[in-house]
Amino acid sequence: MSHEIDRRNLLRLGALGLAVPALATGAMLPRGDDPPQTPPGLGGASSPPKPPWDLAADLIVASVRRPWFPPRNFDVTHFGAVGDGTTMNTAAFAAAIAACNRAGGGHVIVPPGSFLTGAIHLLSNVDLHVSSGATILFSQDPNDFLPVVFTRWQGIELMNYSPFVYSYGQRNIAVTGQGTLNGQADDNHWWNWKNLETNDFDTLETMADDNVPVSQRVFGAGHFLPPQMVQPFLTDGVLLEGVTVINSPFWHLNPNLCNDVIVDGLTISSTGPNTDGCDPESCNRVLVQNVTYDTGDDCMAIKSGRDADGRRVNVPCTNLVIQNCNFANGHGGITVGSEMTGGVKNVYARDLTMNSANLQAGHRIKTNTLRGGYAINTNVYRVTAGTVGGPLLLIVGNYDGQTGDFPPDLTDINLFDWTVDDCEGIWSIVGASASDPVGTATLDDLTITTSTVANSAEYISNLVVKDVTVGGVPVTS
Repeated sequence: MSHEIDRRNLLRLGALGLAVPALATGAMLPRGDDPPQTPPGLGGASSPPKPPWDLAADLIVASVRRPWFPPRNFDVTHFGAVGDGTTMNTAAFAAAIAACNRAGGGHVIVPPGSFLTGAIHLLSNVDLHVSSGATILFSQDPNDFLPVVFTRWQGIELMNYSPFVYSYGQRNIAVTGQGTLNGQADDNHWWNWKNLETNDFDTLETMADDNVPVSQRVFGAGHFLPPQMVQPFLTDGVLLEGVTVINSPFWHLNPNLCNDVIVDGLTISSTGPNTDGCDPESCNRVLVQNVTYDTGDDCMAIKSGRDADGRRVNVPCTNLVIQNCNFANGHGGITVGSEMTGGVKNVYARDLTMNSANLQAGHRIKTNTLRGGYAINTNVYRVTAGTVGGPLLLIVGNYDGQTGDFPPDLTDINLFDWTVDDCEGIWSIVGASASDPVGTATLDDLTITTSTVANSAEYISNLVVKDVTVGGVPVTS
């Protein structure tokens, strides 16, 4: 197994100054201004040797630039916001953000209290800081998320309800603090649209297939495609740190077409349908760490567009590190797809804990010959798991039974150094077809106490099983 960033990406990232470990936690610097330093473990007499997959992950971490904000504060209550849980504060949030942006950036402070609002649109160099004891309550009225904005829904671009926290074409934005973002979705608000969305989504897919301009794919009022909770779009330099995010109408975090994304220390929790935790889509240089997931769908799902529209946009999701995260309920812990038409490459997920009978897979990859795309060089390692309510590796190349003329390329998929109490199978793999199999999948150094479901593999060229035991008994492919 290679666990490598390809040479072209190494050269490109090196040219961007990735060899600066301090930038993962320091200020964002202009591109090309980074001093040449050596990342941890790459050299020096006192540096202990690191395995190649950790070196590759460290290079990505070092390349991610963290936004910096001037020490200026703009308290939303100074712009008319009232934290009584009933006053609508959309205009006050907009005024505070605009003032902060005009001043050259800083922090928009949400003090303790419950602040009801519609859509919040962030501008460049603005940190929305949600203080401890503060809750942003998002309205349950869909009209408070109009007018429609340019967004993406399940991998297809359209004009739709605004995501609750949104940016478009900005640079250096953040949501930080120890407060809470509460989407207030429940069985009577937003989540009940799950039973109503099919006709709208079928229409959207047809529009994309027919190459209808995005400006004419107008949904919103009278339609039933619920918005994401947080969606930076075409925004470079994104920091989401510390906050608790609950009860999203749809996917919680969905940075789209962004570079330099940091998600750090969040707690994400919802039980509703399609409430994925963190879904970076068509992004480059992404660091997700210290996040706790308990979701109604995939915990972490890496995406890059869907079907015809994904091929039109054609931007992959690359160079991601997920570390020190905890996974409870969810359809998959580290998932790729199914919206992966633009491709996914160089994923390093390390030092994770998983524990839930309702976690349906450890590492999940889902696509089909209509999606196409690729998943190359995904690595999930140093995982400690109690119970996993499904296989540790789940690859589905015929997801949803959809077929087309775009066979996916799935290869260099790696799990290693796992300790697991019990799971329902170690691997379950189905390639797209006999003529379009999965390439290489490797399971190395997995120690499992109990596995209650037989392993299965169909349509895979090279399944490597090494040093895998169940109850002390070696397992082979």
